[in-house]
Amino acid sequence: QVQLVESGGGLVQPGGSLRLSCAVSGLDVHNYAISWFRQAPGKEREGLSCISSIGGSRYYVRSEKGRFTISRDNAEATVYFQMNSLKPEDTAIYFCAGREYRCSDSQSSYNYWGQGTQVTVSS
Repeated sequence: QVQLVESGGGLVQPGGSLRLSCAVSGLDVHNYAISWFRQAPGKEREGLSCISSIGGSRYYVRSEKGRFTISRDNAEATVYFQMNSLKPEDTAIYFCAGREYRCSDSQSSYNYWGQGTQVTVSS
């Protein structure tokens, strides 16, 4: 069984921070790029960030201006997504997804998806 399991979501006040985790099992995490996506109510799913299979390449959506940081610990088979200075518009379900080796902006190219973790930013 291949599983990607997100955790770390919750309720946070504007300006706060969260670190999401994506735990990977059932495949060799060393061979898979992992991306983070989010989907807000009534909106399309959007890509936020990606890290290549051993972490040598990292990508971020340009509009976020340094608020987000992606990292991975392959020994722990976990990818992390640090989010700082959170805003109400960050409220969404956050997903991690995997594909072999390299990052891609094509959502359909990701073979494995987690079930998502809810992030709510509200005062």
